[in-house]
Amino acid sequence: MNSSFESLYSTCSMQSETAPLLQNGQLSRSQLPSPGPGALQPMSPRQKVQRSQPVRIMAVRRLQEEEQQFRTSSLPAIPNPFPELCSPASSPVLVPGSLPQSQPASKHDVKVFSEDGTSKVVEILADMTARDLCQLLVYKSHCVDDNSWTLVEHHPHLGLERCLEDHELIVQVESTMGSESKFLFRKNYAKYEFFKNPMNFFPEQMVAWCQQTNGSIPQSQLLQEPRHLQLLADLEDSNIFSLIAGKKLYNAPAEYGFCIKPNRVRNETKELRLLCAEDEQSRTCWMTAFRLLKYGMLLYQNYRIPQQRKGMLPHFSTPVRSVSENSLVAMDFSGQIGRVIENPAEAQSAALEEGHAWRKRSTRMNILGSQSPLHPSTLSTVIHRTQHWFHGRISREESHRIIKQQGLVDGLFLLRDSQSNPKAFVLTLCHHQKIKHFQILPCEDDGQIFFSLDDGNTKFSDLIQLVEFYQLNKGVLPCKLKHHCIRVAL
Repeated sequence: MNSSFESLYSTCSMQSETAPLLQNGQLSRSQLPSPGPGALQPMSPRQKVQRSQPVRIMAVRRLQEEEQQFRTSSLPAIPNPFPELCSPASSPVLVPGSLPQSQPASKHDVKVFSEDGTSKVVEILADMTARDLCQLLVYKSHCVDDNSWTLVEHHPHLGLERCLEDHELIVQVESTMGSESKFLFRKNYAKYEFFKNPMNFFPEQMVAWCQQTNGSIPQSQLLQEPRHLQLLADLEDSNIFSLIAGKKLYNAPAEYGFCIKPNRVRNETKELRLLCAEDEQSRTCWMTAFRLLKYGMLLYQNYRIPQQRKGMLPHFSTPVRSVSENSLVAMDFSGQIGRVIENPAEAQSAALEEGHAWRKRSTRMNILGSQSPLHPSTLSTVIHRTQHWFHGRISREESHRIIKQQGLVDGLFLLRDSQSNPKAFVLTLCHHQKIKHFQILPCEDDGQIFFSLDDGNTKFSDLIQLVEFYQLNKGVLPCKLKHHCIRVAL
């Protein structure tokens, strides 16, 4: 090393001693260096060189290549502490330029189904989570992203399904699924509802009963009688599933069954741990407790801080939450500035006044549009079919199934055709984890057809106005309409 540095130093010194000098703007022939790579072109002694005149330097690229070659050859051989990362794999020396290149993340094709049977094949990265895939499907389907969309792991042959947690990796979950299993894209308003209304999931009487039981039995007695304790499954390698058609498939005593399924089990039923609750509230309480026991604070982080979009989704922003799913308040726009009506009596009066305004507007439309091809009275009887909350001619049992699938939260609703009265409709509403039905009957007033669910006390020209009214006022309903069941075609 020292000899190489000494030779380099002597070369630089020799060049400095023989460097040409500029005298009166001229260079003498004896002072010109011999032509060579990168040297200045020879000039006549009479040629003058101005200070601002550009001087062309030849073979710059060749000089750079020689310099790079010199640097590479002069670098000492550095022992490679990770020879297995280099090419060849057995190389014990780290050669400049032999560092491994970063490999792009692998891609996978995932098929996702919607509630109406349509499907879409999506190409995803290996590190994509359930939350990321839901946002991608929301964007592709032009839906509203309100953090209630979820991916469902569905096993039809086992009669099991569960909602994936936002942080779970899609590729990892898919590796534990059988050939007949599939992913469903669905709403689930109750995904984090236990953080908002914990008393609905863990009632006071159930918590008090547990405390009394634990207090009545001493800890020493519990340790002396281990026969009361039984290990069902290891939650680290298992997941909690809802049981579908438990009576039919497994002869369950009730339809409120749930299952602890090991991840390695695909088609076998002998290793499933089946349990059954007394009612829907108890089943929800148990399943929520299992989720909290397995994931703990991670669930709260998913609820409070939605995960950031991955690098493949930086170019779009999902739509904001729709107005129909927000908490609405009564407003007064009679002045120059709108104000919130806080007095309940004044709010009720404003609602009645708005109802009369709807009736006047409907009558005026009938008078002005009587010559149109589609009469307004005909339009009012079919316009609701364009809304997501209208599900057409489905049965009572089907409406129950849809409500349960999309979360038993207060205010979840849908409208459907009545099976008993062809001219009527039914509002299916969830309140306190119970499903209730309210019949909407047509009524005639001054030759016009209106709709009402309180025996004609409050009338609406069409079902859209009826839904909008009960989103603001609960009226005769146990709660306001808050969330509507929706099915999206992929």
